[in-house]
Amino acid sequence: MEENDDMELNFYQDLALYNEAMNNAYLIITKEKTVDDIYHEIESGTPEPFYLPFDPIDKDGRDSGTIDLLISHFEELEDYEKCAKLIKIKDICSETQTELDPQL
Repeated sequence: MEENDDMELNFYQDLALYNEAMNNAYLIITKEKTVDDIYHEIESGTPEPFYLPFDPIDKDGRDSGTIDLLISHFEELEDYEKCAKLIKIKDICSETQTELDPQL
């Protein structure tokens, strides 16, 4: 019985971390928060864990795969305002990528 309680607790903790990562990614992609903001928090000694579904050193999260993941997540939560904003960003990023690489 205790093992099931531990598994359930781990599931809810993992779900909370997943939701936090999605919200953090939204903040980064919409530029409501920057990687510099995170570094400043670390330097000031008040860092909170900041989970993301991508490596912010390698990319900014504005790729179609990450944005699609976030749109799907926020659709499930029925947060359509965030979905609309992410779709606009995805369209802008797609247009920019097409201009940079006309073979697409």
